[in-house]
Amino acid sequence: MSKKSFRYIIFVGVVFLLLWTLAPLYVVFISSITPDKDLLNVPPKWIPTPDLSNYAYALTSGEEGGTAWLFRKSLVNSFIVAAGVTVFCLFIGGLAGYAFSRFALPFKDKLLFLVLFTQMLPVITVVIPLYLIFSTFRMLDRLITLVIVYSSFTLPLVIWLLKGFFDTIPADLEEAAMVDGSTLLGAFFRIVVPLSIPGVIATGGLAFLAAWNEFMIVLVFTSTAASKTMPVAIAEFIGRFRVDYGLMCSVGIIASLLPVALALVFQKYLVQGLSAGGVKG
Repeated sequence: MSKKSFRYIIFVGVVFLLLWTLAPLYVVFISSITPDKDLLNVPPKWIPTPDLSNYAYALTSGEEGGTAWLFRKSLVNSFIVAAGVTVFCLFIGGLAGYAFSRFALPFKDKLLFLVLFTQMLPVITVVIPLYLIFSTFRMLDRLITLVIVYSSFTLPLVIWLLKGFFDTIPADLEEAAMVDGSTLLGAFFRIVVPLSIPGVIATGGLAFLAAWNEFMIVLVFTSTAASKTMPVAIAEFIGRFRVDYGLMCSVGIIASLLPVALALVFQKYLVQGLSAGGVKG
């Protein structure tokens, strides 16, 4: 097979993969701007006359306690929870990852694999025990509870990833800083963390998305609008006798804008961070 033919095959494969990935997003977007009367037509209209009423209703309308109001409230809750999980996991995970990277801990490799093993546990196996624990302490239906539970699942991955990034930074830099009078903690925050910014942002992005998209835990642990997050709020657009597909697609697009915006803003660091772990030296 010639190089030219091989390139054509790769090109066709990439195009197919892009279509496979983007087609559902296109269908969701088209459904969000299609009038309700045309939404279930057969054959469907792939380029409909735009109707932004669903977006207007989701963002500005709806009585207090209604589905649109609940969605807007849930967006705020989702951001608070996801931001809290990200900050907590990066701080604790950064210190733990640095310890695994630099210190000669007893059974270090076994402990690191044990930490990662907790990430492999299916969520469903620990939801009921966690529910009983937080119920005992009267901490159900609270945002802080979601932050704690999400962090317990996200922290092992953060530790593992940050440890890999810290391994790529020469320890000589910290030793030089300590010779100049810096403490070990000061060298970590002034030398290691700034040099690891791409990895920290990439890891933080993964932690943020994990908390932003999580559904099962918030479904079990919350019961009121005070603490429901966006995935559960979107699911409540499914009524007993009717499903508002257009409105559901609209709020789905709105909920996707923040992660996409963050990815675009930090694109440079995300690319560097996600590729840095695969190169040593």
